[in-house]
Amino acid sequence: MVVTGLGLVTPLGNDLTSTWKALLEGESGAGPITHFDATDDFAVRFACEVKDFDPELYMERKEVRRTDRFAQFALAVAQQAMEQAGLQEELDEIDRDRIGVIIGSGIGGIATFEEQAQVMFERGPQRISPFFIPMFIADIASGLVSMRYGARGPNFTTVSACASGAHAVGTAYRLVARGEADVMIAGGAEATVTPMTMAGFASMRALSTRNDSPETASRPFDAERDGFVLGEGAGCLILESLEHAEARGAKILGEIIGYGQTADAYHLTAPAPEGAGAQLAMRLALEDAGVEPEEVDYINAHGTSTPANDMNETLAVKAVFGDHAYDLVMGSTKSMTGHLLGAAGAVETVISLLACQNGVIPPTINFSTPDPDCDLNYAHNERVEREVEIAISNSFGFGGHNVCLAVKRWPDS
Repeated sequence: MVVTGLGLVTPLGNDLTSTWKALLEGESGAGPITHFDATDDFAVRFACEVKDFDPELYMERKEVRRTDRFAQFALAVAQQAMEQAGLQEELDEIDRDRIGVIIGSGIGGIATFEEQAQVMFERGPQRISPFFIPMFIADIASGLVSMRYGARGPNFTTVSACASGAHAVGTAYRLVARGEADVMIAGGAEATVTPMTMAGFASMRALSTRNDSPETASRPFDAERDGFVLGEGAGCLILESLEHAEARGAKILGEIIGYGQTADAYHLTAPAPEGAGAQLAMRLALEDAGVEPEEVDYINAHGTSTPANDMNETLAVKAVFGDHAYDLVMGSTKSMTGHLLGAAGAVETVISLLACQNGVIPPTINFSTPDPDCDLNYAHNERVEREVEIAISNSFGFGGHNVCLAVKRWPDS
């Protein structure tokens, strides 16, 4: 399964090039919240926001008013990926019945929901916008992208918390592999830096509380980690069968070669002991890819910067990879982007492919204090230049959802 187009909107940049450059330079996307007035009543007053995003680069002003921010992100990354794949100008020459769209989102249009709830309580039910429902529902991103390109193939949304984007990419991969589509536009989008979301995650003590130093708050695998930093953004990949891509002369950027998905069946929010579900997801992805653990060069870790996740993911990697766990690099780009929830898996799959393309692994920033429970090579504070033939990307979500995607460098990419 080949990849011919990529798109990113992240707290580090509004496209692929700027995001990748910032990642390699170890920049933090965190800062004080600007989307709303985060007063002292909020326990956490910082996040990784997307900066200077202009939705009118991707849609008309009237359409902007009728779409939630998460859907705007989805349309933006889909356009970026379609343009890179060369599909924008070829749409009239290919069978659009065999182009599908799956854009995952853990929460959907939560900003719209909060705004309209306030309208309801303050001004009454007659003042609710007729666009409220289509702006709020999580599947609208997939719907809008399909309408934009006339893609009439499989079309839906995956909703599995922080594994949503990874499930979208994995499911798209399976649909093309099974011959149900020639092309899939797959990814994840999230825009949840809102009062309710920030307050909710803070209430469950999932977020870092380093209000005095937002840029150093996300510190995966560090002994002083105290929670994740909420982020927003989107990622998109164009997946094609090799035959379809070659027939139209597309430039191939890499491959998706394996997909594993499991459930912890254990706890609402905590990972299973020793990352049991994560272990199985990684093993299934490697089996699906037909590769041995020793062939993996890089793991883009889920790496949220929470005490439980980082320790259990490390244990899971040791269980699956044995001694090779100490030879590969296991980094967390969430140290820079924050946690993009339902968009994270798609964004990090894109990053994994870029690492394969470029032979460079982004750093895991903000390391200061070693944790004896986290003793692998996490690329702490410095990028690693090494050939990456095969990488895996891990995504785990509340509810016990686990996804692992395996990607491979394309020789001529």
